[in-house]
Amino acid sequence: MDEGIRTAIDAEDHGGPLAELRRLTEGQRELARAQTAEVRRARANGYSWQAIASALEISKQAAHKKYGRV
Repeated sequence: MDEGIRTAIDAEDHGGPLAELRRLTEGQRELARAQTAEVRRARANGYSWQAIASALEISKQAAHKKYGRV
C-alpha cells in the first residue's frame, strides 16, 4: 500500500489499533502525573524514599532518580 494512502487511512483510525495506542499513551501520561503527585505528597508527609520505592515496586535508587527533584 502506498505510504500516503496508509497515512490517510491511519488518520481516520477511530476505533482501530492506532486510536487505541493514542488512548493508551495518554493513559500512561495521566498515570505518570498521578504518580508524581503522590510521590510529592508522600515526601511532604515524611515518607522515606524506601517506603515510596516499595509502594512503586522499584528500588530506592530508581525512585530517587526518577522523583528526586519533585
